Amino acid sequence: MILLSFDTEEFDVPREHGVELSFDQMVNISIEGTTKILDCLKEMGGIRATFFCTADFAEHAPEIMSRIANEGHEIASHGCSHWSFKTEDLYNSKRRLETLTGLSVVGYRQARMMPVDEKEIAKAGYIYNSSLNPTCIPGRYMHLSTPRIPFMKEGVLQIPASVTPWVRFPLFWLSYHNLPAWLYRAMARRTLRHDGHLSIYFHPWEFYELKEHPELKMPFIIYNNSGEKMVNRLRDLISDLKCRGYQFGTYQEFANKKLLKLTSK
Repeated sequence: MILLSFDTEEFDVPREHGVELSFDQMVNISIEGTTKILDCLKEMGGIRATFFCTADFAEHAPEIMSRIANEGHEIASHGCSHWSFKTEDLYNSKRRLETLTGLSVVGYRQARMMPVDEKEIAKAGYIYNSSLNPTCIPGRYMHLSTPRIPFMKEGVLQIPASVTPWVRFPLFWLSYHNLPAWLYRAMARRTLRHDGHLSIYFHPWEFYELKEHPELKMPFIIYNNSGEKMVNRLRDLISDLKCRGYQFGTYQEFANKKLLKLTSK
């Protein structure tokens, strides 16, 4: 199963580079990107994905949230804000998203894949956590000793982002921006055959024309192949996997199947 996900948040990356945007600007950029993503998924035959949303973004983009839900995608939590975190955000973001959408929120992903207390995740009522990228990213984290496939911890199913077998090359968003597209897709297929699933994530703002906005001071590795080029890359990735017979599903569906197997043993 292919687990395609999007961290749907206010676009705060420029703050890391000393550029301040208004909250409305941050939200509007992500709304534009999310719209392009949803159009692409619909065009490709109704591919369903999981959208990890911050509560702050969701409450300022109710029409987009309605569209995500109405088109059959899963809504999961990405905390309250993308810029800061408190333990109570695990509870508050879940409550706020459920109030806004009327749907049950059972999955969580910490902003920037930072560490989070699994005991608190369990207490907040989530059944799965997808906050681990089991690789080494200099300046961000070092996770080479952690499991690279789903595992249980503190009663919560951990669904790490996919990395290649053996060398643990990350198959996250930056890789697809900067590697030759054919090479990324080949590594993704190899990992899918080895693991039986593929867990990959992107962000709506990647589908915004970042290259046309030098005032944002985005590094080349971030704005490379952004905007319509990224829409085309997403379309090509989905098409490549679909034509080989692979199925797409939500993280919740995947978690339910995994947990059912574990409880039936």
